[in-house]
Amino acid sequence: MWTPHRRRPHRRLRPPDTSSSLVPVPDALLVILAGIGAGTINTVVGSGTLITFPTLLLLGVPPVTANVSNNIGLVPGSLTGSIGYRAELVGAWPDLRRLAPMSLLGGVAGALLLLVLDPDLFRAIVPVLILIGLVLVVTGPRLNAWANRRRAQDTASARGHERAMQAGVFGAGVYGGYFGAAQGIILMGVLGALSSHPLQRLNGYKNVLATIVNAVAALVFIVVAPDQIDWLIVLLIAVGATIGGVIGSTLGRRLPAPVLRGVIVVIALVAVVKLVAFP
Repeated sequence: MWTPHRRRPHRRLRPPDTSSSLVPVPDALLVILAGIGAGTINTVVGSGTLITFPTLLLLGVPPVTANVSNNIGLVPGSLTGSIGYRAELVGAWPDLRRLAPMSLLGGVAGALLLLVLDPDLFRAIVPVLILIGLVLVVTGPRLNAWANRRRAQDTASARGHERAMQAGVFGAGVYGGYFGAAQGIILMGVLGALSSHPLQRLNGYKNVLATIVNAVAALVFIVVAPDQIDWLIVLLIAVGATIGGVIGSTLGRRLPAPVLRGVIVVIALVAVVKLVAFP
Protein backbone atom coordinates (compact mmCIF):
# COMPACT_ATOMS: atom_id res chain seq x y z
CA MET A 1 0.00 0.00 0.00
CA TRP A 2 1.36 3.43 -0.87
CA THR A 3 2.08 5.96 1.85
CA PRO A 4 3.02 9.54 1.04
CA HIS A 5 6.47 10.80 2.06
CA ARG A 6 4.86 13.58 4.06
CA ARG A 7 1.54 13.20 5.79
CA ARG A 8 -0.87 15.88 4.61
CA PRO A 9 -3.51 17.23 6.97
CA HIS A 10 -6.64 15.13 6.55
CA ARG A 11 -9.19 17.14 4.58
CA ARG A 12 -12.19 14.81 4.59
CA LEU A 13 -14.67 15.12 1.78
CA ARG A 14 -17.40 14.88 4.40
CA PRO A 15 -17.48 18.16 6.35
CA PRO A 16 -17.30 17.90 10.12
CA ASP A 17 -20.52 19.89 10.52
CA THR A 18 -23.02 19.08 7.81
CA SER A 19 -25.45 21.69 9.12
CA SER A 20 -23.12 24.56 8.26
CA SER A 21 -20.75 23.24 5.58
CA LEU A 22 -21.12 22.00 2.05
CA VAL A 23 -19.26 19.16 0.35
CA PRO A 24 -16.54 20.62 -1.91
CA VAL A 25 -18.12 20.05 -5.31
CA PRO A 26 -14.84 19.96 -7.31
CA ASP A 27 -13.44 17.31 -4.94
CA ALA A 28 -16.58 15.22 -5.27
CA LEU A 29 -16.54 15.43 -9.06
CA LEU A 30 -12.86 14.49 -9.12
CA VAL A 31 -13.50 11.38 -7.02
CA ILE A 32 -16.46 10.35 -9.21
CA LEU A 33 -14.35 10.74 -12.37
CA ALA A 34 -11.55 8.72 -10.75
CA GLY A 35 -14.13 6.06 -9.91
CA ILE A 36 -15.30 5.92 -13.53
CA GLY A 37 -11.71 5.48 -14.71
CA ALA A 38 -10.99 2.84 -12.09
CA GLY A 39 -14.18 0.89 -12.80
CA THR A 40 -13.43 0.89 -16.53
CA ILE A 41 -9.81 -0.23 -16.17
CA ASN A 42 -10.63 -2.83 -13.51
CA THR A 43 -13.15 -4.49 -15.82
CA VAL A 44 -10.87 -4.50 -18.86
CA VAL A 45 -7.61 -5.35 -17.11
CA GLY A 46 -7.24 -4.38 -13.46
CA SER A 47 -5.25 -1.81 -11.44
CA GLY A 48 -7.97 0.83 -11.29
CA THR A 49 -6.89 1.49 -7.70
CA LEU A 50 -3.86 3.24 -9.17
CA ILE A 51 -6.30 5.98 -10.24
CA THR A 52 -8.56 6.31 -7.20
CA PHE A 53 -6.01 5.78 -4.43
CA PRO A 54 -3.58 8.58 -5.46
CA THR A 55 -6.58 10.85 -6.07
CA LEU A 56 -7.72 10.39 -2.47
CA LEU A 57 -4.19 10.98 -1.17
CA LEU A 58 -4.05 14.17 -3.23
CA LEU A 59 -7.20 15.36 -1.46
CA GLY A 60 -5.56 14.78 1.92
CA VAL A 61 -7.24 11.51 2.90
CA PRO A 62 -5.04 9.35 5.20
CA PRO A 63 -3.63 6.24 3.46
CA VAL A 64 -5.51 3.58 5.44
CA THR A 65 -8.82 5.45 5.21
CA ALA A 66 -8.22 5.97 1.50
CA ASN A 67 -7.41 2.30 0.92
CA VAL A 68 -10.34 0.96 2.95
CA SER A 69 -12.91 3.43 1.56
CA ASN A 70 -11.63 2.89 -1.98
CA ASN A 71 -11.91 -0.89 -1.66
CA ILE A 72 -15.54 -0.69 -0.54
CA GLY A 73 -16.44 1.89 -3.19
CA LEU A 74 -15.06 -0.19 -6.06
CA VAL A 75 -17.23 -3.24 -5.27
CA PRO A 76 -20.28 -2.05 -7.30
CA GLY A 77 -18.02 -1.46 -10.31
CA SER A 78 -16.65 -4.99 -10.04
CA LEU A 79 -20.21 -6.29 -9.95
CA THR A 80 -21.38 -4.38 -13.04
CA GLY A 81 -18.23 -5.45 -14.86
CA SER A 82 -18.91 -9.10 -14.03
CA ILE A 83 -22.51 -8.80 -15.22
CA GLY A 84 -21.25 -7.27 -18.45
CA TYR A 85 -19.20 -10.43 -19.08
CA ARG A 86 -22.12 -12.81 -18.45
CA ALA A 87 -22.03 -14.14 -22.03
CA GLU A 88 -18.40 -15.24 -21.57
CA LEU A 89 -19.30 -16.90 -18.27
CA VAL A 90 -21.87 -19.36 -19.63
CA GLY A 91 -20.88 -22.79 -18.35
CA ALA A 92 -18.24 -21.36 -16.01
CA TRP A 93 -19.78 -22.65 -12.78
CA PRO A 94 -17.62 -25.81 -12.43
CA ASP A 95 -14.42 -23.74 -12.62
CA LEU A 96 -15.68 -20.91 -10.43
CA ARG A 97 -16.96 -23.37 -7.82
CA ARG A 98 -13.36 -24.51 -7.29
CA LEU A 99 -11.76 -21.07 -7.48
CA ALA A 100 -14.24 -18.81 -5.70
CA PRO A 101 -13.54 -20.20 -2.19
CA MET A 102 -9.84 -19.44 -2.72
CA SER A 103 -10.65 -15.82 -3.57
CA LEU A 104 -12.93 -15.56 -0.54
CA LEU A 105 -10.32 -16.89 1.88
CA GLY A 106 -7.56 -14.82 0.30
CA GLY A 107 -9.64 -11.65 0.48
CA VAL A 108 -10.29 -12.16 4.20
CA ALA A 109 -6.60 -12.81 4.89
CA GLY A 110 -5.48 -9.78 2.89
CA ALA A 111 -7.97 -7.44 4.55
CA LEU A 112 -6.85 -8.55 8.01
CA LEU A 113 -3.19 -8.10 7.04
CA LEU A 114 -3.93 -4.51 6.00
CA LEU A 115 -5.20 -3.77 9.49
CA VAL A 116 -2.29 -5.34 11.40
CA LEU A 117 0.87 -4.99 9.27
CA ASP A 118 3.12 -2.02 8.74
CA PRO A 119 2.34 -0.79 5.19
CA ASP A 120 6.07 -0.46 4.42
CA LEU A 121 6.54 -4.22 4.84
CA PHE A 122 4.28 -4.94 1.89
CA ARG A 123 4.91 -1.90 -0.29
CA ALA A 124 8.31 -3.15 -1.42
CA ILE A 125 6.93 -6.42 -2.78
CA VAL A 126 3.95 -4.97 -4.67
CA PRO A 127 5.95 -4.10 -7.86
CA VAL A 128 7.53 -7.57 -7.79
CA LEU A 129 4.11 -9.24 -7.68
CA ILE A 130 2.88 -7.11 -10.57
CA LEU A 131 5.96 -8.01 -12.63
CA ILE A 132 5.37 -11.71 -11.91
CA GLY A 133 1.81 -11.30 -13.12
CA LEU A 134 3.08 -9.50 -16.22
CA VAL A 135 5.54 -12.30 -17.02
CA LEU A 136 2.73 -14.85 -16.66
CA VAL A 137 0.51 -12.84 -19.01
CA VAL A 138 3.24 -12.61 -21.66
CA THR A 139 4.35 -16.24 -21.40
CA GLY A 140 0.85 -17.57 -20.69
CA PRO A 141 0.22 -19.22 -24.10
CA ARG A 142 3.48 -21.18 -24.01
CA LEU A 143 3.08 -22.15 -20.36
CA ASN A 144 -0.48 -23.21 -21.06
CA ALA A 145 0.51 -25.36 -24.04
CA TRP A 146 3.17 -27.06 -21.92
CA ALA A 147 0.72 -27.61 -19.07
CA ASN A 148 -1.90 -29.07 -21.43
CA ARG A 149 0.62 -31.61 -22.70
CA ARG A 150 1.48 -32.57 -19.12
CA ARG A 151 -2.18 -32.95 -18.19
CA ALA A 152 -2.86 -35.16 -21.19
CA GLN A 153 0.02 -37.47 -20.27
CA ASP A 154 -0.32 -37.63 -16.50
CA THR A 155 -3.43 -37.62 -14.29
CA ALA A 156 -1.38 -36.67 -11.23
CA SER A 157 -0.01 -33.71 -13.15
CA ALA A 158 -3.56 -32.59 -13.90
CA ARG A 159 -4.40 -32.61 -10.19
CA GLY A 160 -1.24 -30.67 -9.41
CA HIS A 161 -2.12 -28.21 -12.14
CA GLU A 162 -5.52 -27.57 -10.54
CA ARG A 163 -3.98 -27.14 -7.09
CA ALA A 164 -1.47 -24.67 -8.51
CA MET A 165 -4.29 -22.61 -10.00
CA GLN A 166 -6.17 -22.60 -6.70
CA ALA A 167 -3.02 -21.55 -4.85
CA GLY A 168 -2.39 -18.77 -7.35
CA VAL A 169 -5.96 -17.50 -7.03
CA PHE A 170 -5.65 -17.58 -3.23
CA GLY A 171 -2.40 -15.59 -3.39
CA ALA A 172 -4.00 -13.03 -5.71
CA GLY A 173 -6.89 -12.81 -3.23
CA VAL A 174 -4.54 -12.04 -0.34
CA TYR A 175 -2.90 -9.34 -2.41
CA GLY A 176 -6.28 -7.96 -3.54
CA GLY A 177 -7.65 -7.84 -0.03
CA TYR A 178 -4.54 -6.02 1.15
CA PHE A 179 -4.07 -3.44 -1.58
CA GLY A 180 -5.86 -4.35 -4.80
CA ALA A 181 -3.93 -2.35 -7.41
CA ALA A 182 -3.21 -4.66 -10.36
CA GLN A 183 -4.98 -7.59 -8.70
CA GLY A 184 -6.59 -8.21 -12.09
CA ILE A 185 -3.20 -8.38 -13.80
CA ILE A 186 -1.97 -10.98 -11.32
CA LEU A 187 -5.19 -12.98 -11.69
CA MET A 188 -4.98 -12.88 -15.49
CA GLY A 189 -1.38 -14.04 -15.30
CA VAL A 190 -2.28 -17.02 -13.11
CA LEU A 191 -5.38 -17.97 -15.08
CA GLY A 192 -3.77 -17.44 -18.47
CA ALA A 193 -0.80 -19.63 -17.58
CA LEU A 194 -2.85 -22.45 -16.03
CA SER A 195 -6.08 -22.51 -18.04
CA SER A 196 -6.80 -23.35 -21.66
CA HIS A 197 -9.86 -21.11 -21.91
CA PRO A 198 -9.87 -18.10 -24.29
CA LEU A 199 -8.53 -14.86 -22.86
CA GLN A 200 -11.90 -13.09 -22.89
CA ARG A 201 -13.49 -15.92 -20.93
CA LEU A 202 -10.66 -15.71 -18.41
CA ASN A 203 -11.28 -11.98 -18.17
CA GLY A 204 -14.82 -12.85 -17.10
CA TYR A 205 -13.41 -15.23 -14.48
CA LYS A 206 -11.07 -12.48 -13.32
CA ASN A 207 -13.95 -10.04 -12.85
CA VAL A 208 -15.98 -12.53 -10.80
CA LEU A 209 -13.04 -13.55 -8.59
CA ALA A 210 -11.95 -9.93 -8.05
CA THR A 211 -15.53 -9.04 -7.11
CA ILE A 212 -15.49 -11.77 -4.46
CA VAL A 213 -12.17 -10.54 -3.07
CA ASN A 214 -13.26 -6.91 -2.98
CA ALA A 215 -16.64 -7.73 -1.47
CA VAL A 216 -15.33 -9.95 1.33
CA ALA A 217 -12.52 -7.49 2.11
CA ALA A 218 -15.11 -4.70 2.25
CA LEU A 219 -17.18 -6.75 4.70
CA VAL A 220 -14.13 -7.31 6.91
CA PHE A 221 -13.39 -3.57 6.92
CA ILE A 222 -17.00 -2.71 7.78
CA VAL A 223 -17.04 -5.17 10.70
CA VAL A 224 -13.51 -4.76 12.05
CA ALA A 225 -12.53 -1.17 11.20
CA PRO A 226 -15.64 0.99 10.71
CA ASP A 227 -13.71 4.01 12.03
CA GLN A 228 -11.42 3.84 8.97
CA ILE A 229 -14.31 4.23 6.50
CA ASP A 230 -15.32 7.55 4.97
CA TRP A 231 -18.79 6.74 3.65
CA LEU A 232 -19.02 9.80 1.42
CA ILE A 233 -15.87 8.70 -0.37
CA VAL A 234 -17.35 5.21 -0.66
CA LEU A 235 -20.53 6.62 -2.22
CA LEU A 236 -18.71 8.84 -4.72
CA ILE A 237 -16.36 6.08 -5.86
CA ALA A 238 -19.25 3.61 -6.06
CA VAL A 239 -21.20 5.92 -8.37
CA GLY A 240 -18.22 6.34 -10.67
CA ALA A 241 -17.12 2.70 -10.54
CA THR A 242 -20.62 1.45 -11.39
CA ILE A 243 -20.60 3.56 -14.54
CA GLY A 244 -17.04 2.49 -15.29
CA GLY A 245 -17.92 -1.19 -14.95
CA VAL A 246 -20.56 -0.84 -17.67
CA ILE A 247 -18.15 1.08 -19.92
CA GLY A 248 -15.32 -1.39 -19.31
CA SER A 249 -17.38 -4.48 -20.07
CA THR A 250 -18.68 -2.89 -23.28
CA LEU A 251 -15.19 -1.97 -24.50
CA GLY A 252 -13.22 -4.90 -23.09
CA ARG A 253 -15.35 -7.63 -24.66
CA ARG A 254 -14.65 -6.19 -28.12
CA LEU A 255 -10.87 -6.36 -27.84
CA PRO A 256 -9.15 -9.21 -29.74
CA ALA A 257 -7.03 -11.44 -27.49
CA PRO A 258 -3.64 -10.05 -28.72
CA VAL A 259 -4.84 -6.49 -28.16
CA LEU A 260 -6.18 -7.33 -24.71
CA ARG A 261 -2.87 -8.98 -23.83
CA GLY A 262 -1.04 -5.87 -25.04
CA VAL A 263 -3.28 -3.60 -22.95
CA ILE A 264 -2.53 -5.74 -19.88
CA VAL A 265 1.21 -5.45 -20.51
CA VAL A 266 1.11 -1.66 -20.95
CA ILE A 267 -0.98 -1.04 -17.84
CA ALA A 268 1.17 -3.42 -15.80
CA LEU A 269 4.34 -1.56 -16.80
CA VAL A 270 2.73 1.80 -16.01
CA ALA A 271 1.66 0.45 -12.60
CA VAL A 272 5.18 -0.75 -11.77
CA VAL A 273 6.78 2.54 -12.83
CA LYS A 274 4.21 4.50 -10.83
CA LEU A 275 4.73 2.42 -7.71
CA VAL A 276 8.53 2.44 -7.90
CA ALA A 277 9.15 6.00 -9.09
CA PHE A 278 6.34 7.69 -7.15
CA PRO A 279 5.81 5.72 -3.93
